[in-house]
Amino acid sequence: MSAEIAPLGFAPKVRVGLSARLLVLTMLFVMVAEVLIYVPSVSRFRKVYLEDQIAKASLAVTAAQAQPGQELARALAMDLLFHADAYAIVLETPERRLAMLSRDMPPAVDATFDLRDRGNLIWIPEAFSTLRHRDNRVMRLLAASPQDPTATLEVILDEAPLRDAMLAFSWRILTLSIIISVITAGLVYLSLQWLLVRPIRRMCDSILRFRQHPEDETATLPDTGRSDELGVAQRELARMQTELRAALRQKTYLAALGSAVAKIHHDLRNTLATAVLASDYLSSIEDPAVKRIAPKLYNAISRAVAMCSRTLDYVRETPRPLEPAVFPVADLVEDVKEMLSAPEAIGTEADNGNGQPPPRRVEGLGLETRIYGDREQLFRVVANLALNAAQAGAATIRIEASDHGDGVTIDVVDDGPGIPAAVQGALFQPGSNIGRAGGTGLGLTIAREIVQAHGGAFVLAATGPEGTRFRITLPDGRRTPHRSAA
Repeated sequence: MSAEIAPLGFAPKVRVGLSARLLVLTMLFVMVAEVLIYVPSVSRFRKVYLEDQIAKASLAVTAAQAQPGQELARALAMDLLFHADAYAIVLETPERRLAMLSRDMPPAVDATFDLRDRGNLIWIPEAFSTLRHRDNRVMRLLAASPQDPTATLEVILDEAPLRDAMLAFSWRILTLSIIISVITAGLVYLSLQWLLVRPIRRMCDSILRFRQHPEDETATLPDTGRSDELGVAQRELARMQTELRAALRQKTYLAALGSAVAKIHHDLRNTLATAVLASDYLSSIEDPAVKRIAPKLYNAISRAVAMCSRTLDYVRETPRPLEPAVFPVADLVEDVKEMLSAPEAIGTEADNGNGQPPPRRVEGLGLETRIYGDREQLFRVVANLALNAAQAGAATIRIEASDHGDGVTIDVVDDGPGIPAAVQGALFQPGSNIGRAGGTGLGLTIAREIVQAHGGAFVLAATGPEGTRFRITLPDGRRTPHRSAA
């Protein structure tokens, strides 16, 4: 059960969970069943009580008839009359009438109940009438004699002892009903919690997580193997999430393809125009300047080819299953160093005046931190960030890792010029190239999809003239990444 804070002037809204509702309803239904059992039970208890009083009265009359007129028989009859809690007992036969009176004069009769030839439904309202009257009433009971069916036995007695006995019986029934209700409700609650509530709660959590992060592959429900309706619902939900995720990914790919194709068309036309001019110049003039022009032509054509290749790779690429493993951050740092050591990996956007890119230094902090994920895919993420920083002119790239108990945080920091404010709002959208010419703007989009497929988060933590910091947050090994990555 949980509560929500309501606006000022309104009562707080209480939200009751499904399990609590099932528990309350189970106890309510058990109590209703006990009430249905109690109604005929208390009426039967009253009937048995009155029949017992008739039996005691018959025994007293029998004792009085055994030795009529003798003092011993009269004393025995009075003693039996006392134990029958009766003011008077009258036995009326076709031949005579025998009356047994107590020492005191019988009080006025308040209610008469004829127990001869009556239906069972009559006992129920009479039982509740007895419980409803708080004051004592004097009853007159009329019944056939157990010894002689032709004789009529009349007994006058108080109703208070009967009411007290019925109340005691009612309390016993109530106590027993509460115990049965608690035990039954507990068993039903545990059964429903295991069979219904927990699977439904997992489905709700999966739906909420999917709504918040449709890219997160870990939000998909695993197959429980159940063959009932809930098992079918879980499998269909997982299948629907997978298909919807694929449709969303395809939609993103198609949108990125349209944007990238338009951009490539424009950039490729300008690039090829430069190549055509250089080719024309080379074909018409034989001069040592060819040594300086030829690399430009080569670089222009290379950039065009690279743009086409990256775009086609992004469009053609299909998700592949993640292959998670535990590895240290030091492995990523060494791989990035090896990648940046090749000059062709960086290009010639920034150089040191002699046509060669300046040397880059790659540092690592928290190298002993261990990561649980797909090493190849995570290397693509870190390598893309490092390559962007190097091509933007950063001299130092630092990879910082820290383990905070429930996950790992990886920061990729550089001392470059920072990301222009104009592109920060659409940084992770397809087509954003961080203000750098020659790019397709797909690297950060793919990197974010890889991190989200691991169940993590990928954000721009800080940027400015002093440098840029990207932050990657990955969950711990207990939340195992699975399915596929971009």
